[in-house]
Amino acid sequence: MRKLIGVIRAVVFDVGETLIDDTREWRAWADWLNVPPHTLSALVGAVTVQGRDNADALRLIRPDLDVAAERRGREAAGVGEQIGEADLYPDVRPALSALRAHGLWVGIAGNQTARAAELLRALDLPADAIATSEEWGVAKPDPRFYARLIEWAQGEPGEIVYVGDHRDNDVVAAKTAGLRSALIRRGPWGYLWADEPATVQAADWRVAQLTDLAELVTQA
Repeated sequence: MRKLIGVIRAVVFDVGETLIDDTREWRAWADWLNVPPHTLSALVGAVTVQGRDNADALRLIRPDLDVAAERRGREAAGVGEQIGEADLYPDVRPALSALRAHGLWVGIAGNQTARAAELLRALDLPADAIATSEEWGVAKPDPRFYARLIEWAQGEPGEIVYVGDHRDNDVVAAKTAGLRSALIRRGPWGYLWADEPATVQAADWRVAQLTDLAELVTQA
């Protein structure tokens, strides 16, 4: 689906359930909270349908849970956040490489920890820059996140595409900030909201595979 005409100079990607399959991280949280993985998966689905933050799934298990403190506890216990090659969706490297082959600037920026940024950089992905919300001190859908992204990425707002799976944090927020937006139909949020009116109105493109993007954005 294409709505706007103009030159695209940069494509920036969300992380979780856009580039990274979050299965391992949710399983680690289930083990840490001593619940079966399918229980936590069901709770993630429930908060998704309600439009709540995914961290609320953890708080349904432990209402007083401090997510940041628990992350530190996991790190101290040697079971902290991990992102490896096996966690990448299969289309990630081909898609990023194709975009760069077309001369586009490629960035990765999402609501992730500083540790996640380190792990992503260690993968040596075909990207020009990587940043996370913890490094920037502001998270999506706060407009300041997108203001920072516009300063960081190459091009004017209308020349930048933001790609993500989340209707509100990614597609709608990016479009409100003046960027182009693309929804990847992947993960709980991407599948649930792909055809909702708000998504259809805000998304310049809706894709099933990241490898669809190079042809679409270079023809924009």
